[in-house]
Amino acid sequence: MIGDMKLALEVVNSLERDGIIGRYAIGGAMAAVFYAEPVSTFDVDIFIAFPVSLSGLISLSPIYKALAQKGFQQSGEYVEIGGVPVQFLAVYNTLVEEALEKAVDIRYEGVTTRVFSLEHLIAIALQTGRPKDRGRVEMLLSQAKPNMALLEGILQRYGLKGKWKKWTS
Repeated sequence: MIGDMKLALEVVNSLERDGIIGRYAIGGAMAAVFYAEPVSTFDVDIFIAFPVSLSGLISLSPIYKALAQKGFQQSGEYVEIGGVPVQFLAVYNTLVEEALEKAVDIRYEGVTTRVFSLEHLIAIALQTGRPKDRGRVEMLLSQAKPNMALLEGILQRYGLKGKWKKWTS
């Protein structure tokens, strides 16, 4: 893994414990690492359901302020924690919202964290549809064993069955 992942997870957990962020889960390429062989990735994507302000905008300021008080500074869209670039991302659609709600607890070097389920990672990659996402789906299917009934249900709910057939046939 990149940098001091344990420290990064401990800091993110402290943000949740202190009420700075709500429930979070790791998504993207780093989440895939928990199910299959390591992949090359630059950062850790932390997905959060943010409260929306009266203006309809999401503010990351409370997160950046809390992290600055802990000695970690924002650099562009990331905060480097123990050498790990961490990006805080808002849940952006109902599939990702469901993935966050159903994220699974895992342990990493003695630290409890949450990651999107294998089935949700596959569905989100399918929905996103970039070439690298297709490669991630192929890698996950070859190295991990998704619950196909669960995956089929997710694909059905989010209108992804046609794309699934196209990608896997």
